[in-house]
Amino acid sequence: PVSIMQLILMFVPPSPCGPRSSNPAPRASLVDPLMPSLRLAVTLAALAATPLSARPEDGPIQDNSFLVEEAYNQEPGVIQHISTFTRSRTTGAWAYSMTEEWPVLGQTHQLSATFTLAGLPAPGATGMGDLALNYRLQAIGDGESPVALAPRLSLLLPTGDPSRGLGAGGAGLQVNVPLSVAFSSFVAHSNAGGTYIPSARAPGGSQGRLASFAIGQSLVWLAHRQVNFLVEVLYTKTDLAAGPGGRSETLTLNPGLRAAFDFLGGLQVVPGLGVPIGFGPSRGQTAIFLYLSLEHPFGPAGPTAEDSRKRSVREVAEGEPVPPVANADLGASPARPASP
Repeated sequence: PVSIMQLILMFVPPSPCGPRSSNPAPRASLVDPLMPSLRLAVTLAALAATPLSARPEDGPIQDNSFLVEEAYNQEPGVIQHISTFTRSRTTGAWAYSMTEEWPVLGQTHQLSATFTLAGLPAPGATGMGDLALNYRLQAIGDGESPVALAPRLSLLLPTGDPSRGLGAGGAGLQVNVPLSVAFSSFVAHSNAGGTYIPSARAPGGSQGRLASFAIGQSLVWLAHRQVNFLVEVLYTKTDLAAGPGGRSETLTLNPGLRAAFDFLGGLQVVPGLGVPIGFGPSRGQTAIFLYLSLEHPFGPAGPTAEDSRKRSVREVAEGEPVPPVANADLGASPARPASP
């Protein structure tokens, strides 16, 4: 849920951009480094379009967003492990995150934790970033609904070293409200949120309030049940009252591709690739974004929707009463692809 691109752009100052040249050579230099990523995207699409194993009851990928959050909580009994890696082609900075998502007594409530690592070229620092503990409420709909809303509240803990640019230096809160709307072969995700840290610390040692605002929009094309194309736009504005130069803005366009590989036993693997490009205040910034999701049933997380359906059918056949199961839609698909 915490945007890795936002972390990079927040803690790594953008390099100054000089005047544009009329020489067409720089345009080629921007495209050429992206060719390996484009070849990888084509390979992923080709592999995902080839059936590996049967989970014919599953629908298309509905979430697995990159920079813009979707509004779908985890299904009952299904947990998700999400890894992302971003490397700035402009500064060389990189960031890695790992998110663990668990449903709590059904699909209405979800808990997750996000761990981060980063490497910054300017101070030469590499290490752990801040930790986010997240709660998300499925307020409206779910992955089977045309409209879904799932606000998130995160507690940010200062586990990173702010003197080396690896953390904010203080505890804070983050709120995000994602709205997802499905129509025809497309799904749109809209985000609005903010972060507040009352006592953040700049790398130079000065302290002050940090407040940021973010809005995002994405459009996902469900081109194939196992292959989706997407484009995301994320705008952030940050105000750090800890010395000069504490205000910054970013505007990022992120075209990408994600593919799903289904295996027996309920395991789903979703790799993804994005190419974040800066515009406006982030002009000249480019990066590579890699995504990997592993989602599978897990007994301690509770019964899955499929388990609840089988149990209900069995109890009805035996003439036993069927108690209500929290948020288990007995008519829904047993496995909805993962959520970041």
